Amino acid sequence: MPDTYNGMAAHEIRGVTWLKSSHSNSQGTCAEFARLPSGEVAMRNSRFPEGPALVYTQAEVRALLRAIKDGELDHLIV
Repeated sequence: MPDTYNGMAAHEIRGVTWLKSSHSNSQGTCAEFARLPSGEVAMRNSRFPEGPALVYTQAEVRALLRAIKDGELDHLIV
């Protein structure tokens, strides 16, 4: 697998399993995540699986999940 970087084509990230929430809708509009061999986490839009992937460190993912669990981002959905 080539070095992963933000914005690379998600289909170029090989040897990973993309996962999505069981809460995603039947049209497949959701974010999908994959743990990379480096320990980082890649995210892609399930509607555009060939499109760009964003790559986050474990610390960034941990902070995001804590914010979500604490309700800090609830204002983003109405």
